[in-house]
Amino acid sequence: MIKKNFQDYFGVCSEPVIKDNVVVVYEVLEEMLDNGFPLATESNILKELIKPPTILRTVVNTITGSTNVGDQLPTGQLSVVPWRRTGVKYTNNEAYFDVIEEIDAIIDKSGSTITAEIQGVIDACVKLTGMPDLTLSFMNPRLLDDVSFHPCVRFKRWESERILSFIPPDGNFRLLSYHVSAQNLVAIPVYVKHNISFRDSSSLGRFEITVGPKQTMGKTIEGVIVTSQMPKGVLNMSLAPSQGTHTFDPVTKMLSWDVGKINPQKLPSLKGTMSLQAGASKPDENPTINLQFKIQQLAISGLKVNRLDMYGEKYKPFKGIKYMTKAGKFQVRT
Repeated sequence: MIKKNFQDYFGVCSEPVIKDNVVVVYEVLEEMLDNGFPLATESNILKELIKPPTILRTVVNTITGSTNVGDQLPTGQLSVVPWRRTGVKYTNNEAYFDVIEEIDAIIDKSGSTITAEIQGVIDACVKLTGMPDLTLSFMNPRLLDDVSFHPCVRFKRWESERILSFIPPDGNFRLLSYHVSAQNLVAIPVYVKHNISFRDSSSLGRFEITVGPKQTMGKTIEGVIVTSQMPKGVLNMSLAPSQGTHTFDPVTKMLSWDVGKINPQKLPSLKGTMSLQAGASKPDENPTINLQFKIQQLAISGLKVNRLDMYGEKYKPFKGIKYMTKAGKFQVRT
């Protein structure tokens, strides 16, 4: 949560940015925590309490000796809806929700799933005039397990009806995070065919892998990157990819293959030989393959939003739902 608030403040959360704005960071943390307990955690409320740094504001503060601390208490802090400021007005009223799922999996050498689970979040960007009351319903809410809600969600209604009912904060916020751990509910979207062999008393080894789609509901897998930590006895690798580019570092023994997008009609493969240390014994185990990928417009758990409704205001907002699945710690043993 702290990292997300800093990203809202500074655009990025990195060491140089924090060093350059150490005073503002300290002021924000002072408002977020009261004697070690969370107090004000909404980024839009914090922006009213502590003005985000700009070049002009930094120059003025340096000359006048003033700070970024606001003069008045945010209006939302005095209401029954402390996460939303009052008097919000927009020319274009819009509410967008991103369902983002990260799949962690370990696949054994035969292609069977050893373990698989999904960590999911629903991030929202809500820019609506007034004090709207939203409801979000799902086609299959029973999929959600170990759910953590934003304070704006009415928990009793979720418990009884499995409907998210809430008055949203203004701007960007995380509506909920969830976990799907039932292995029969976790579909594996990619597979890796591999043939990695080392021979005793031989200075050459064989390396061959092919990546393909599996249970993607017809969606394209893109941004695929394959990495593997090769054994110490591998001196060099002579490989030919059918698509993308690859690198092998002889010092760290790290192989990286930037595949890009997978075309189901022409599966990407990486084939070639390994130069092994002369006289070295065969490695105790084959290297592990790690995958990164993303799939747009797909929630791999099967979660789908049924409808989004608004009450309390008379205008019709623009509404949108996007889905994305990406790899977390996705490992294939060879």
